[in-house]
Amino acid sequence: MAKEFRIVAETEVDGTPEQVFDAVTRRNAGWLWPMEIEPRRGGTGPFGSTVTVWEPPHRFANHVDGEGGFFNDLDYQLDERAGGKTGVHYVHSGVFFEDWDRNYDGARQHTDFYQHTLGQYVKFFAGADAVFADVQGPDSSGAADAFEAVKRELGVASVGQSLHLAVAGVPAEEAIVDYLATSFLGLRTPTAMYRFFGRNAFGSVVGMTVHLFAPGADGEAAGAAWRAWLDGLYAT
Repeated sequence: MAKEFRIVAETEVDGTPEQVFDAVTRRNAGWLWPMEIEPRRGGTGPFGSTVTVWEPPHRFANHVDGEGGFFNDLDYQLDERAGGKTGVHYVHSGVFFEDWDRNYDGARQHTDFYQHTLGQYVKFFAGADAVFADVQGPDSSGAADAFEAVKRELGVASVGQSLHLAVAGVPAEEAIVDYLATSFLGLRTPTAMYRFFGRNAFGSVVGMTVHLFAPGADGEAAGAAWRAWLDGLYAT
């Protein structure tokens, strides 16, 4: 049975409304995933959506309809604040058809992580195009305690921690732990952001996204390297 949901997130970003609007509508690969958005009201958006509000640099919204009463709305409202900051008022509303509580909890936690990552992109990489890779772990990473293995293997203990990232096939760099929660982990280096998702907690597997900003970065090679790392981590 369809049941509507509404998630609201209020954040403050170190950057201008122009930079945030650019990140949300043009450079999504730098913090979320690659998306094509036609820059006008009535334009086409991702997943068959339609742009319902296009008011740069202060508001962007899109809407998608589906069968059986399905809909999905995203709405970003941006306001300029003192000190070169921007307030981000984000609303995600739509419909879940089953397991409402778990789906809502998962969407709420993902929202917090995504909006934090948007802030990291704008603060440290604003205006930069990214090479993107999406990596999923093996079926064995769906175990209840699987995500703890990621934190343990990387040596993650706390937010703000600095650690040496040494993964075969990935440039060795110093990384900062910029986000840490039960099922989510964010690492930022001078040239990349790595986002880890413990979706084993929501009925799926551990996965990650790779956002590379270095000139000439190879997303395919980076994705393969991290996939091999996850496969090895859950091989036993």
